[in-house]
Amino acid sequence: MSSIPFDDSPLGNAPSEKSPSENTVTANLGVSSADSMIELGVRLGRLHLPNPVMVASGTFGYAKEMEGLVDLTRLGGILPKTITRASRAGNAPWRTVETSAGLLNAIGLDNDGIDYFIAHHWPYLRSTRANIIVSIAGKSHEDFVALAAQLAPLEPFAVELNVSCPNVTGGIDFGTDPIACHRVVSGVRAVLDCPILTKLTPNVTQIAEIAKAAYEAGTDAVTCINTVLGMSIDWKKQRPLLANTVGGLSGPAIKPVALRCVYQIASRVPVPIVGVGGIATIDDAMEFLVAGASAFQIGTANYYDPQVSIKILEQLPGAIASLGAKRLTDVVGTLQVPKPSPIPVNAVLPP
Repeated sequence: MSSIPFDDSPLGNAPSEKSPSENTVTANLGVSSADSMIELGVRLGRLHLPNPVMVASGTFGYAKEMEGLVDLTRLGGILPKTITRASRAGNAPWRTVETSAGLLNAIGLDNDGIDYFIAHHWPYLRSTRANIIVSIAGKSHEDFVALAAQLAPLEPFAVELNVSCPNVTGGIDFGTDPIACHRVVSGVRAVLDCPILTKLTPNVTQIAEIAKAAYEAGTDAVTCINTVLGMSIDWKKQRPLLANTVGGLSGPAIKPVALRCVYQIASRVPVPIVGVGGIATIDDAMEFLVAGASAFQIGTANYYDPQVSIKILEQLPGAIASLGAKRLTDVVGTLQVPKPSPIPVNAVLPP
C-alpha cells in the first residue's frame, strides 16, 4: 500500500511527562483523601492538557449550545464541528439512523466554511477560555494547507486534521493511504506552529502504518478512531435508510474496534494517542487508557447525556487511585497481554 518503510517491532506508547501540580484533582469518590489526590495532566507531544477528557468534533456543536449544561473550562479540550474551506450543505436526508448499538450518520460535514467560522464562531470560542481544538477537513492536500494557513494568525490551542470522514468524497483517501496522509500532515506542519492531532479511520488493514506516517510527518498525536463504515436497510422497501447509502457508525458497537486500533498503534508507534469510539462510562474511558491512549474524546454519548464528560472527569481520580497509581500517566499503556503457551511437542490434541 505504501513505499514508506514500516517497522513491525514493538515500540510502545511511552507515558507522558509528569504533570504540574496544578493539574491535581481531588474528588470524593469512595477512596481516601490521600488516594484521591491524582494528577490528571497529560502531554500529547507539544500539547499540554489539564486532564484527558475531551469532546469529539461533530457531537458538541460549536460549544455555545452546551454552555448552559457543561462548565466548558473543566474539559481537557473541546473540538467544535469540523470546518472546510467552502460552506457545505451536507448530504440529503435521511442523514442519521439509530441502530441497535449506536448511531449511523452521513451528515457530510455540514458547515458554513472557514470564513464564517472565523467571523462568527471563533470570537465566542476564544472568549470561553476553554481549550479549543479546531477540526479541519479538505478534499485535497491544498485544501488542508490553505485551511491551516488561514487559522495560523488566530493562534489556536491546537488543530485536528480530519483525514478520515467516511461521508465526503475524497476525504477518506488521506486516511487510508500513508503517503497521502504523510503529505497532508507535513504540509500543515509547515504552515502551522500549534500542536496537531491527526484523526484516523478504522477502515484500513494496517492502521499502525497510517499512524506511523502521520507521526513521521510531524503530528503531535493521533486520534483513534473515526466512525466505522456501515449501512442500514429498509428491507420492505428494498432501499437503504440513509440517502448517502452508507455512513459512519459510532457509539457502543465500535468500542471493541477502537480499543483494538489503539492497542495496535500503541504497540508499534511511539506517538501519543487520543482514544475515541463508544466511550460513555468511566469503565470505557479507563479501558482506552490502559490500552495505550493518553487522552480520550467522548462523542455519541453527548447526544443523550450532555454532562457525561463531566461525570467521567469526576470519576477519573477514583478509578486511577483504584489501580494504586498517583497520576494518570502511570496507567497509560499498562495492559498486560499474556503470551500464548507453547504446545508441547508430544501433546495429544483433542479431535
